[in-house]
Amino acid sequence: MKKEVKITQNISFSELPLNADLFQPPEGEENGAAIVIVHGGGWREGDKTQLGGYGLLLAREGFVCLCTSYRLSQEERWPAQIQDVKAAIRWIRGNSDILNIDPDRIGISGNSAGGHLSLMAGLKEVINDFEGEDGSNDVSSEIKAVCSIYPPAQIRKYENSDVTVDAYKALMGDEAQQEDYDLASPLLQIQEDFPPTMLIHGSTDSVVSLSDSTDLYDKLTNLGVPTELHIFSEEEHAFDSQSGYGRLVAELQNLFFKKYL
Repeated sequence: MKKEVKITQNISFSELPLNADLFQPPEGEENGAAIVIVHGGGWREGDKTQLGGYGLLLAREGFVCLCTSYRLSQEERWPAQIQDVKAAIRWIRGNSDILNIDPDRIGISGNSAGGHLSLMAGLKEVINDFEGEDGSNDVSSEIKAVCSIYPPAQIRKYENSDVTVDAYKALMGDEAQQEDYDLASPLLQIQEDFPPTMLIHGSTDSVVSLSDSTDLYDKLTNLGVPTELHIFSEEEHAFDSQSGYGRLVAELQNLFFKKYL
């Protein structure tokens, strides 16, 4: 009889009404590492079920996976989103004994807006607002490795743009200044202490330009951060939702996280 992944839905990891889905490896298959998985949707839509396929596939490889939710931009402006992701990281680290994981072996992965949040979670030096006050504040939100899939690497401030089409403005709000946009931009904030990183992008992405990932790759490698970049030829945004591509991207994550976690 084939051993199955244990899935626990709607775990409350926050004092807010936020839930996550937990994927635990089949008995005897655990490798002691964990991955927090963050969905995309332009910070304004999507939910924790979006990347459940990755949670399942990576749990089969021995990782404990937590597919998390966060407050969307129509609910709360930045930095609520990174605060919620950090609360999820603190929850999984705070429950490491119960989950049978090493608290020092936690990675993060996300697609699109979730890729941006994953990169922001990788920053070692953050302003207090980004950490938030939710969850176990005596527990670290530091992560050991980052996978970011077609991420917006820089949050750009456009003048006189329409908030209904400008996801950046919807995220940041009307009062945000250029400095706020810069502080929310991984490309501008990453330092040499950033964790090992894997970037994945489609070459013809019309939603988030390939240059976001190539610029990130250049900066990370120049800083000496272990980094790999996988470019899928002539593929659009969210290409990994196609049959076959999702499994391939999951295998890339499996290899990357087994190396760095």
